[in-house]
Amino acid sequence: MRVEIWSDIACPWCYVGKARFEKALAAFPHRDQVEVVHRSFELDPGRAKDDIQPVISLLTEKYGMSEAQAQAGEDDLGAQAAAEGLAYRTRGRDHGSTFDLHRLLHLAKEHGRQGELIQLFYEANFAEERSVFDDTERLVEIAGCAGLDAAEVRKVLADPTAYADAVRADEREAAQLGANGVPFFVIDRAYGVSGAQPAEVFTQALTQAWGERSPLRLIEDGARTCGPDGCEAPSRQS
Repeated sequence: MRVEIWSDIACPWCYVGKARFEKALAAFPHRDQVEVVHRSFELDPGRAKDDIQPVISLLTEKYGMSEAQAQAGEDDLGAQAAAEGLAYRTRGRDHGSTFDLHRLLHLAKEHGRQGELIQLFYEANFAEERSVFDDTERLVEIAGCAGLDAAEVRKVLADPTAYADAVRADEREAAQLGANGVPFFVIDRAYGVSGAQPAEVFTQALTQAWGERSPLRLIEDGARTCGPDGCEAPSRQS
């Protein structure tokens, strides 16, 4: 069974939702038969690479709230994250383009390190003091901790076209599936779960999707086959 997760590193609910999903997956009896794939979704796709601003400033501009309201929202998110065992800085975080991070996640997928890298990106963005938006070497360092080769990472970052099509393809597919926000979980292309739902909701979705998988329907119709012991010989007609 495959679970695809559309998310953005700048999305705090994606950070929390991933932890809740993984809690459900860890307790799922068939977890070893579940493949998890992370898909790209930019909350701010038009933002320039050098356009970096404080999160509180972003919230007041985008949603028209006061600084006090924006800070209260961050404090609430910090409490939600803490409840899932996650570290979360409620003061001093910044916001910027996540396009390069998504491109590196596609590189990591090719090397089987996508899960490790996205978790490190989340932790760096939400829990650590150093920004992930203003320093290329910071991304190289994080990718190295996920097991990627530094030279290959630098090569991707130096070429803005590298994996750009893969990022855009994920985003187009999200739109086709009706996802206008993240996190968005798609289970076996049969069930969609939107938002950072409680672990119990993910457990229910996984269980239902697993139970409704269609068994293979075999159509033989008398045709002959070949197997480990050889091929069926055609019968002779008298």
